[in-house]
Amino acid sequence: MKYKLIILLLFITSCAQNYSRVDIKKSFSSKGFAYIYNEKDYLDKIIKRKLDNKSLQIAHNKLRSGSLIKITNMKTNDSIILRNSKKFQYPEFYKIVITQPVAEEINLKEDLPLVEIMEVKKNKSFVAKKTKIFKEEEKIHNNAPVETVEINNISKKQKVKNKVTKDKFYIIIGEFYSKNSASVLKKRITQELKNFDSKKLYINPRESNKITLLSGPYRSINLMKNDYILLKNFGFEELDISINE
Repeated sequence: MKYKLIILLLFITSCAQNYSRVDIKKSFSSKGFAYIYNEKDYLDKIIKRKLDNKSLQIAHNKLRSGSLIKITNMKTNDSIILRNSKKFQYPEFYKIVITQPVAEEINLKEDLPLVEIMEVKKNKSFVAKKTKIFKEEEKIHNNAPVETVEINNISKKQKVKNKVTKDKFYIIIGEFYSKNSASVLKKRITQELKNFDSKKLYINPRESNKITLLSGPYRSINLMKNDYILLKNFGFEELDISINE
């Protein structure tokens, strides 16, 4: 599709990409929603493979089985490091599949399962705040074990204050070094993606002199999901989600 090629060229020449490929130079990282596994979804074939919902298990569709992944609750900063139990496909809107015990360990709510996931690479010293590695996960074979994982122990739990205001969600479409580049992409989406509400698109200056093209705000995860899928089908490989920009 010619539009996908145009967008790809545009990103290569002018965009600080908002996604990370799995390669030797850079660890995979992404922000979005976790899919909390349940048995019914497996039986209904929404999830391709079965997980043990009584154990600390995760599944990712890009990282190989045995890869170490740090999962962080973006609302509370609680996190956990686990080995990827299985690699299989799941609904594209989600960044990772986790079992209920994993959600409980990081205090992740089912109505707001917003997480950041990051691969812990081989030969890389990684400081993980409020993070655990569970022995039951170490049984999974991994040909590329992590040599150094440094853990910071925290004895006291921080109190999380409940916010009165409702959270707002945003889709991060791209990060740029010039406003003109962001404007070009915004215009193309507006012209070519007819089913997309262009009023949701806006350009926002961010830190480090980067310009961000966002879509939002969204009050409902389901409403955001529809636009997310439209943008993915338009040609974007990886789209991050942010909250309360």
